[in-house]
Amino acid sequence: MSVEMKDIVDFAKLRGFVYQGSEIYGWLANTWDYGPYGSILKENLKNAWIKSFVQEKNNMTLLDAAIFMNPQTWVTSGHVWGFADPLMDCKSCKQRLRADKIIEEYAEKSNDSEMPKDWAWEKTPPENLTAYIKDKWIKCPFCWGDDFTEIRQFGLMFKTHQWVLEDNSALIYLRPETAQWIFVNFANVLRTSRKKVPFGIAQVGKAFRNEITPGNFVFRTREFEQMEIEFFCEPGSDIEWHEKWKTDCMNFLTETIGLNKENLRFRDHGPDELSFYSNATSDIEYKFPFWWWELWWIADRTDYDLKAHMTESKADLSYFDPVNNKKYIPYVIEPSLWLNRLLLTTILSAYDKVVTEEWERVVLRINPKLAPVKIGILPIVKKLSDEAMKIYDSLSKKWMCEFDETWAIGKRYYRFDEIGTPYCLVVDNDTVENWTVTVRDRDTWLQDIVKVTELEEYFRNKLD
Repeated sequence: MSVEMKDIVDFAKLRGFVYQGSEIYGWLANTWDYGPYGSILKENLKNAWIKSFVQEKNNMTLLDAAIFMNPQTWVTSGHVWGFADPLMDCKSCKQRLRADKIIEEYAEKSNDSEMPKDWAWEKTPPENLTAYIKDKWIKCPFCWGDDFTEIRQFGLMFKTHQWVLEDNSALIYLRPETAQWIFVNFANVLRTSRKKVPFGIAQVGKAFRNEITPGNFVFRTREFEQMEIEFFCEPGSDIEWHEKWKTDCMNFLTETIGLNKENLRFRDHGPDELSFYSNATSDIEYKFPFWWWELWWIADRTDYDLKAHMTESKADLSYFDPVNNKKYIPYVIEPSLWLNRLLLTTILSAYDKVVTEEWERVVLRINPKLAPVKIGILPIVKKLSDEAMKIYDSLSKKWMCEFDETWAIGKRYYRFDEIGTPYCLVVDNDTVENWTVTVRDRDTWLQDIVKVTELEEYFRNKLD
């Protein structure tokens, strides 16, 4: 079914997935707070990623590093001088625009064959972008004017200061990614984990980018959470590992998360788009309501990062292969995924509006293992609440449950369907007489009569 982003934004607020940040103070642009169900869904997605890519792989380990780093790290990595967006202002309406984005939108809509298919924005001189905009008479998307200021680069890293002084000697940055900690800690992890190449280090954590044009709800935000892997392999084996990671990442989306395969595709970067140090880069794109857009980046970064940090820090970040008795700097495969973007994709994929002649309602058909609430426990009348609470106390030790005793049973069913709860358990008079309950399935509406003493086994088979 076709879903509009406005529907998702309204639904997310109504059902406690995502709220506008600082709303009672008139909100703060591009800030979002994850509500009771959004925060649990986010944790479930994160845990599923860790389980798939760390727990179930014997050549992976996990890191949780500090947000602040020695600022020299960002000089070495190239972020201080190269992490910027090409910006220009519309002289008519005063809107600030990203030149690369309005060019991309124009090229997509017009199927312009003259634009390089995979234009590498970070390597394209501003004057080339300006010439293209003028040659094609590209208009401002807000007022349709065509008079723009010169394009200049806008740094994306947030700056702050440590200690008392607020001068350059105390300057530090909020991290724009989570990868550099993995490279800096490569030798530490190698020593303490006793891993051997090929192996990988995963990290989940907050990152910050001063995006000039954030938008589309939580798709592009200035504060976000990354799930990132650096997988170290022997030079020459990198292309093979890159292909394997592409497969593993796609399988995670389709099999673990349950996204529709028809809404996913690979986009391999062309030679003109690749970074100078990369042997291969691929995006997994999802068909969002606003266009096909990247969801997951899988890059072959060769030995660029480790070599750069070795040169600057003078630390030895090479690897000695005891089998082949040789020493080398490992190549790196980097699958990088934004958690908030995955959450949005999961909701979009699961959102289903059911319409009949009598009513219209939403069912969030999310993978039961990822659902924020696994079991809704509903006494059919309030006088049975004590019996229902005993069941809640038992099952909530194993799964996330929610107790609800208000409204008619039909309305309660609809509410739990909307937040994606796969099973509702109804406590009725048969519970008192026979010690049985009715369990309703979200997707089929079929009902099972289950003995209370067998509930744990029943749900273990469905949810674990």
